[in-house]
Amino acid sequence: MIAPALPFNEAARLHTLRSLSLLDSSAEERFDRLTRLAQRLFEVPIALVSLVDENRQWFKSKQGLALSETPRDQSFCAHAILGEAIMVVADTWLDERFAGNPLVLDEPKIRFYAGCPLKATNGSKLGTLCLLDVRPRTLDAAQCESLRDLARLVSQEIAVAQLTTIDGLTMLCNRRGFTALGQHVLSLCTRRMERPASLLLLNLDGFKRINQRWGQAEGDRALVSFAGLLSQTFRESDVIGRLGSDDFAVLIADCADVDGKAALQRLQARADAFNADSGRGYEIHFSVGAVDFEPIRHSSIAALLADAEARMHEHKRFKQAA
Repeated sequence: MIAPALPFNEAARLHTLRSLSLLDSSAEERFDRLTRLAQRLFEVPIALVSLVDENRQWFKSKQGLALSETPRDQSFCAHAILGEAIMVVADTWLDERFAGNPLVLDEPKIRFYAGCPLKATNGSKLGTLCLLDVRPRTLDAAQCESLRDLARLVSQEIAVAQLTTIDGLTMLCNRRGFTALGQHVLSLCTRRMERPASLLLLNLDGFKRINQRWGQAEGDRALVSFAGLLSQTFRESDVIGRLGSDDFAVLIADCADVDGKAALQRLQARADAFNADSGRGYEIHFSVGAVDFEPIRHSSIAALLADAEARMHEHKRFKQAA
């Protein structure tokens, strides 16, 4: 057996997957009807919508299989998402990648696999719509095209989920997406105590005045500009979201080797540069509340946000009094 390699954009891919609130979610008819159709159309005992997480593949929809997930290093789909085309394994016994795989040697004793990658709207391949059989077989060109068509429908359903977790103006996570992804990050940090985390809650100072004096369109441009400054400052693996009108948050995981104060200084420097060059008549300033994650104190992302909000308001009052 050969374990699958990691996609080149693994960090961004996982970020997208976890922001969708699909992992470990309940069964949904909009996905199940497509796996039922695939099972009947291709006359296979097993059809799945498989999502490839960091260390596992989890089945959002499954027909003919009792398992809910399997280890990633045993995953056929983790191989399939490395390419663009449908991956067909006509006989697993004859393929060195899978001949010794426990899913081949033991139940469900896979002999045939065909998986079409499922893409998010940003191009990240999140998993596959896949077909499994206990006997060797293959797919002809017409069948491959049918599988692609069904996979496009699954991807469209994923796109609907993505729209509900992304802020349409800034393209950052919205509150729902930030909460889902942030809770997942905190769960990892709780299980692995050597992975600390911290949260920054940022509020744009004077945003209401920008809207009132320069109009809502200019207010929207200010929000987009600030979102851009955040994206430029923080790492791809950090979770950045717009939580409300002028509230933003950044969850920094694995922050033992990251200087939060230095990151805020970089953000301030970028804001200063924007203010000097924008020529828009207003400046971007922000107040911030920073909190380190403490598993005993912060049972959820909501508790962490509440502490950060209190500190952000303290910072804003301090600035107003100065």
